[in-house]
Amino acid sequence: MSAAPKGNGARAARTRGPVHVIGAGLLGASVGLGLRERGIDVTLEDLSPTTVALAADYGAGRVRTAADPAPAIVIVATPPDVAADAVERALTSFPSAVVTDVTSVKLAPLLELTRRGVDLTNYVGSHPMAGRERGGAIMARADLFVARPWVICRDEATPAEALTLVEGVALDLGGVLIEMTPEEHDRSVGLVSHLPQVVSSLLAARLVPATEQAIGLAGGGLRDTTRIAASDPELWMQILGANREPVVELLDAFGADIAAFADALRDPAQTGAKRRIADLLAAGNRGVGRIPGKHGSSERFTTITVLIDDTPGQLGLLLTELGELGINMEDLRLEHSPGAQIGFAEIAVLPEVAERAITDLVERGWRTL
Repeated sequence: MSAAPKGNGARAARTRGPVHVIGAGLLGASVGLGLRERGIDVTLEDLSPTTVALAADYGAGRVRTAADPAPAIVIVATPPDVAADAVERALTSFPSAVVTDVTSVKLAPLLELTRRGVDLTNYVGSHPMAGRERGGAIMARADLFVARPWVICRDEATPAEALTLVEGVALDLGGVLIEMTPEEHDRSVGLVSHLPQVVSSLLAARLVPATEQAIGLAGGGLRDTTRIAASDPELWMQILGANREPVVELLDAFGADIAAFADALRDPAQTGAKRRIADLLAAGNRGVGRIPGKHGSSERFTTITVLIDDTPGQLGLLLTELGELGINMEDLRLEHSPGAQIGFAEIAVLPEVAERAITDLVERGWRTL
């Protein structure tokens, strides 16, 4: 049995081990990596021997054996279509353990477990709002959940001890606790996660028949709106199928907005058409203004664009000079110009320092847009 590494934080971990993770993909391996950094013993399980061995090699934990003691908490990180099976099996195999699942749909597994008559006393559904476009243990990160919302779905029958264990894991991994019912959760993620995925994928699909010449004109706007279209279709088939009712309602409403916009744009000279177009665009301004900024705050940032030579060391030099100027970079995105040895560094800064940042960078020889 390999010893868990010592935690590198000053505070003692809330989670007591061992922790058993079922499902060693992106979320499961990231949970393991984060808890191992806190000095917590983590065991791993997956239907695929290769997947669990890979996660173990990356340091997410060790493969569970029959000789291992019963875990204090089991974290199910399987795809949605097998989550209920995995939760039921965990509750049966480890009757003294608290079981949570981190799948992205909460109501469907709960209803299925209830239909089967499973004793759910030790079960607490949860969902960290974190992920990446690509899955698998190879993409796992110990800091994947830091400053991200972590939804806890409990009811009046949930024991305080069980709730404390699940909340402790979320807090140890840096999550921000939010309590919701399963219904509230599924409606909410339908709006902020599932609908954007469908819209992004459908928009990206319009690029398939486009000419290479047209694709060559692509800029930041297209990249922003299609980034998540690279996500795994098989996984999203499961997520959308499990949460279909809220997503269909949202798609119907979105489709009505698209139709209204198209009707107004079809004949902009008709009475009221320009106002309908402007109102829909302005509603987008108001909506994007509600999206939390860095670390969940409502603070908005200004983006400055700096031209950099597409050669080694240029980005590092830019970041070094920003540090010397006392400019805190809130976010960074790189874009390359097709056919040219130049790149665009889009740097988000606080609005009050944007003008000074541009002036100081230009004085140091940088070109800005």
